[in-house]
Amino acid sequence: MDIQGIPPITKIWAASALAISLAEHVRLVDTYQLFYTPRLVGPPSWQFWRPLTSFLWFGKFGIDLVFHLFFFMRYSRMLEETNYINRRADYLCLLGFSAAVLLVLGPAFSLPFLASPLAIVLVYIWSRRNRHVRLSLFGIIVVTAPYLPWSLVACSWLINYDSRLIMGDLLGIFVGHLFYFWDDVWPREHKSHGRSLMRAPAWLVRLLDDR
Repeated sequence: MDIQGIPPITKIWAASALAISLAEHVRLVDTYQLFYTPRLVGPPSWQFWRPLTSFLWFGKFGIDLVFHLFFFMRYSRMLEETNYINRRADYLCLLGFSAAVLLVLGPAFSLPFLASPLAIVLVYIWSRRNRHVRLSLFGIIVVTAPYLPWSLVACSWLINYDSRLIMGDLLGIFVGHLFYFWDDVWPREHKSHGRSLMRAPAWLVRLLDDR
């Protein structure tokens, strides 16, 4: 993999996730310090880093982490290099909107870590924007892109039998569909006047994209 060629947002997120897992592996931090729960973010604890670290924890250092990071980087990179090329502000808007909704809904489904659901958001959006692409899952099953997120949910259930993981994936699909609707479907409606509701504010565009 060409490390230098990885776009900046994907690279920073992946490097941060790798650093967090490495820090846990050498016992600089504990997973208890990383998960998200609203009661510890505010007073009296003020553990304000938890919303961020919950999106950086893909798992313990090892082959499972490598698999999850590779999977995340594949789809984040494809989005950042195609739909969001020279549009870093809008890509941050996608991540910010998705993260905010996951932080609100995640606790209702007892989801302490939100990195995997956010990765599923990206998979869902990519799959809807590349609906005619055909993919091979594990070299066994061939599916068209719109079925990819649902295939991953099924595979996750077959491998783990963990309802919490399934709920995280389903929540990611729901959030991905929300963003896809407001960014891709709504602008085609007459009332929208062709405007997406998911564009970055002008000040962020000027700051990151110089346009």
